[in-house]
Amino acid sequence: MDTDFAEQKLSRTTFEGLRFGETSGDGSDGLLSPGRGRRAGFSLIELLVVLVVIMILTVMSWAFLFPDHQRQQRAACQQNLQRIHIALGIYASDLGGRFPVTGGARTAEEALDMLVPRYTVDTTIFICPVSRDALLPSGESFRSRKISYAYYMGQTSADPAALLMSDRQVDTQPKSAGQYAFSQTGDPPGSNHQQHGGNFLFCDGHVVSSPARVPFSLVTPQGVVLLNPRP
Repeated sequence: MDTDFAEQKLSRTTFEGLRFGETSGDGSDGLLSPGRGRRAGFSLIELLVVLVVIMILTVMSWAFLFPDHQRQQRAACQQNLQRIHIALGIYASDLGGRFPVTGGARTAEEALDMLVPRYTVDTTIFICPVSRDALLPSGESFRSRKISYAYYMGQTSADPAALLMSDRQVDTQPKSAGQYAFSQTGDPPGSNHQQHGGNFLFCDGHVVSSPARVPFSLVTPQGVVLLNPRP
């Protein structure tokens, strides 16, 4: 009788051990062993599929937001040019309507440096926020440094529709409508906004955005010379 009771107790203990995942005497993991249980984790194929989906969604999001990003960058550049125009306007009011002229100037820096520090100490406005040009020391001469904008030296405030400044252009030659004023590849020269054109500032202070192929003529009148910033 004692023997039968012991065998029944042993059988019950073994069953309960297997039921709750205890290791059996033969080294197996019972009913919940990895070989018999449900598979956990991701397979390599599933992981690759998830990564591909994430990449596709990222590209789609960037394509959707890219035009807005370009508009914001161009707007920041326009604000720079309009702030420069304020300094140029004050200069012109002091000099009988004449904007800065430096004899023998070959770069925009040589002429526009006349604005600092008397007419503006904010030199950040001379760097296009989209370009890779280094920031300038505040309130200091940039004659021997590098700015981002071209300057039509020789203009006066008497002609409000005349061109006064622009983003760096591909060269300083006159251009007909449809010719490239800015980089067509995104590489220098004329690549402040990569291959996405640039901005033009007029003597009355308004700014016009343009694609790389300028839609209007860029012919300078006698006595006016286009100065690009130093390369």
